[in-house]
Order: sequence, then C-alpha cells, then structure tokens
Amino acid sequence: MANSDAAPAPGTSGTAPATAARSSASMAVATLVSRILGFTKGIFLGIAVGGTVVADIFDTANNLPNIIYLLVAGGVFNVVLVPQIIKASKQPDRGSDFISRLLTLAVLALLLLTVIITAAAGPLMFLLTSGFSPAKLALTTAFATLLLPQIFFYGLYSLLGQVLNAHGAFRAYAWAPVVNNIVAIAGLVTFILIAGNSRDVSHTVENWSSGQTALLAGSATLGIVLQSLTLLWPLRKLGLELRPRFGWRGFGFQATGRIAAWTMGTMVLGNLTFLLIGKIATIATGAKTDGTIPQGGNIPGPYDLSRATELYILPHSVIALSIATVLFTRMAAAAADKDHDRLREALSRGLRTIGVATVFGAAALLVLCGQFGMLFSSSSRETAMNIAVTLAILAVGSPFLSANFLMNRVFYAAENARTPFRIQVILIVVGISTAMLASLLPPRLIIFGLAASYTVGNMVAVLVTHFFLKAQLGHYGAARIAVAHLRFAAAAVICAAAGMGVLWLLGGFDHTGFAWRGLVSAAVTLAAAGTVMAVIYFAALRLLRVPELQDLLEPLSARLRGRVPGLR
Repeated sequence: MANSDAAPAPGTSGTAPATAARSSASMAVATLVSRILGFTKGIFLGIAVGGTVVADIFDTANNLPNIIYLLVAGGVFNVVLVPQIIKASKQPDRGSDFISRLLTLAVLALLLLTVIITAAAGPLMFLLTSGFSPAKLALTTAFATLLLPQIFFYGLYSLLGQVLNAHGAFRAYAWAPVVNNIVAIAGLVTFILIAGNSRDVSHTVENWSSGQTALLAGSATLGIVLQSLTLLWPLRKLGLELRPRFGWRGFGFQATGRIAAWTMGTMVLGNLTFLLIGKIATIATGAKTDGTIPQGGNIPGPYDLSRATELYILPHSVIALSIATVLFTRMAAAAADKDHDRLREALSRGLRTIGVATVFGAAALLVLCGQFGMLFSSSSRETAMNIAVTLAILAVGSPFLSANFLMNRVFYAAENARTPFRIQVILIVVGISTAMLASLLPPRLIIFGLAASYTVGNMVAVLVTHFFLKAQLGHYGAARIAVAHLRFAAAAVICAAAGMGVLWLLGGFDHTGFAWRGLVSAAVTLAAAGTVMAVIYFAALRLLRVPELQDLLEPLSARLRGRVPGLR
C-alpha cells in the first residue's frame, strides 16, 4: 500500500496545492508535537542539571554532533539530494538503482566520518573549549565520546528522509523526531529518579560519576538512533526495492559531486562560525569556576544560549520549515521544467505565508521571554533571567532566519550551489566579526553578545541573499513581500500590547508576582497571554484584510474538513 501522504509522482507538474497544503499541515502538526516534547525535554534537563556547571559542559558536548554533521554533510543531504532523486525518479525503475548507489556511498562515507571523529573526541574538545580545567575537559570528552556517534544517525535520518520527501511522503520524516524526544525524556526522568535533581543535589564536576554520564548522554544518543531507524518502514512502503549497490561510475555522480562540493563548502564556512561561537561561549563557563567569581554566579553560559535558541527557532521549525520542505520539492520540479514564473510565485507566496507566523512568533517571544526562561530554570531565577534576555535579543531576528532559509532554497532547487557559497563567504565575515566582538565583552555579557551576533547575521543574510536572488531570478515580488510584512508587524504591535496587559495582570512586572512563582505559574501565564495575543493578532490581520492569513490557515481548515463530518 502506498504512503497515505504521498504526493503525485515527482517530476510531474509539481505537488498539487491541496496536497501541498495537507503535507504542510501534517508536518506542522508533527513538528509542533515534537517541539512541545522538546520543551518538555528541556524542562526535565533543567530539573536534572539546570543552573550547574555540568549543564554547560553537557550542552557544549551535546551540540557538537549536530554541528559536525551539518559541517560536512548536512547541507549536501538536505538540499542537493532532492533534485537529483526527483530527476532519477523519472526513470523506468523510479530511480531505484540510482538511489541505491547514492545511499550506499553516503552511508559508507558517514560511517567512516563518524568513526574518525569519535576517536578524536579528546583533541576536539580541547580545541573547542576555552579555559577548561583538566577535570572539566575530561568530563566534556566523556560526554562527547557517547554523543558523537549521533553524527552517523543524524545523517541516516536525513538521507532516508530526503528520499521520502522527494517521493512526496513527508509525514514519517516529520513525526520521527517525536520518537527521539520521548526516549530522551524517559532518559532524563530516569536520571532524576536515580541521581536526583539540581535543586536537592549539588551536581558538580568533582562528584559526577561515569554512570551519570552514561545515563545522560547515552539516552540522548539512543533517541537519535531510534529516530533514524523509524524511517526504514515507510521507506520500504515506497516499493523502490533499495539495496546496497557499489560502483558509481557512469551514473551521474560526478555532476552531483560538483554541486555537493560547493554545498559542502557553504556548510563548512557557515558552521565554522557556530564552532567559534561555541568556543567563545565556553569562556563564560570558565569564568564560573576561575576562583574569582563564585561558582554558578550570575553569568549566562552555553546552556542558557542553547535553551534560548531552542525557543527562538520555534516559529521557524513549526511553520516555516514545514512549508519550506514542501515548497522545496515544488520549486525543484519548477526549476527542472525551466518554469521561472512558477518558481517566483512559489517563493513569493511562501515568504508571505511564513511571515504571518514568524512575525507573531517574534512578538510572543519578546513579550513572554521571562516566563519562557522560567520553564527551563524554575529552580534558579538568575538562570531564568539569563535565558530571557538572550531570548529577547534572538527573537528580533527570528523572521529573518526563516525568510533567508526559504530564499536560499531557490538556488538549490535550480542546482546552483555556487551562489549560496558566495553568499556564505560574505556572511561568515559578518558572523566572525560580531562573534569576536562579543568575546571582548565581560564574561557576564558574552552570551548576550553572541545572541546579538545571531540577530545581526540573520538580518544581513536576507539583504545579501536578496541581491543575489534578484540577479538570478529577476523581480520576484520583494516589494509586495515587504509590504505584507509591514502589515504583519502592525498587527504584532497590537497583540504585543494586549499580551503585556495580561502579563501585568498576572504580576509579570513584579518579580514576586504570580508569573514568577515557578514552572506551573509560568506555564499558566504563557497559556493565558499567548492565547490572548494569538486571538488579537489574527483579529487584527482580518481587519487589515491580510490575504496571507488564509494561506496559512487553509492547511489546518482543510484537515479539519477532512476529519470532521459536515464541516465546510
């Protein structure tokens, strides 16, 4: 039986609008569930080790597998493979032979990469930290040794997911992270039951055990393993009869390799900036234990930056990424057909639709940053405020992050990987410059400076990408997109004022008020203020007669009409 969410065959006239809407809605729901579970995971991580130096150390090691995977392979898998698979799918065997050889080559390369990097965990952590004592470095290395095997399984998940996406089967790829989060939450709950929480037990580098390391890092890795293996069944249902195939001459891999080389160069440049940011962030961690500042003093560290980052990318992950993933397949099909009008229309409509959600998301994060911080550190008011300030700085750049993401996909849809590389060269200069400026700040301000570097980078990225995009695609409706975003911003200002009113009523402007009394009160405040803000925002968009609101809501209403009898 074919996948229930399968789109029309790749390479036809493109995914039909109704199918694309249903696919976007399904992915958005899946991502929302996954992000809610991700929030829950972050809450339990805060309960387990939040407010301790161990939290910073674990976070430093935990971010590394994803960054390294993106550094060397992530961009290749995510943006190069889909157009190649779509073209191969037009063959009589639906691309079975090509995809089998492609997967075989990629899996072997991933395995070799993972083994080499895991073996070098110690030297890597030495290079990527600053001012760590031997004990802290040893613990970071122990975490990294158990976490770095995730590189292979991140890659496997992405590979299998892109095959599914190219064949219009988006659902499994979107829902698989839910499995990861459930396993990770179970691991954290087990840790708390066995080792205690950070409020009652003082977790330090000195009293930390190898068993705690295995439980905390091992459960995180197990979640990624199961996330990737979950895709094997839906892949089998495609009926492609995939199996290991060797020999890659004469199958078009040379052309694919050229595109992949430019893409890999782009990702290396981009993620080298993140590695530098990670190293600079550890300066703050070192300051907590240098003997001059009390351990755990009011200095935000990598843990605070990561929690704030998880929150700020929420609008991007739930809405923008879901829409962009579906649109990318459509843009690739349009590019393959040399239909530039269809490509421009997909980009313009996508940017305007995404903006409805991301502008509101930025407003909500700004108004409610304090209560979001409380979710991840209810046992430490200082940590909550550190996360809140970091989040407020990041939130300003949230809409630009999503816009640039979709704009870049146009180049890859047209198999033009050289232009994104040129763009990245410009952006890495901006990123490194602002990150180095942040490193000159006092330790207690470094994380805030790094957050500001993210925001500046996102804004500059949209401007730079616009000029390159206009040169390749011509006028794609940038003025119309800008006007639409101004309307979204006007509605966001109105809803932000309403949200601040609710926050004031719940004691949000008084640190002894209800909104600051703990995790439950913060969650209640978020629910109350967030609901009011959403209602006011959508009402304001209706009054302003913003057509993009219907484009955003149509996937949801379509699903409701399909599931609820009589609803029209």
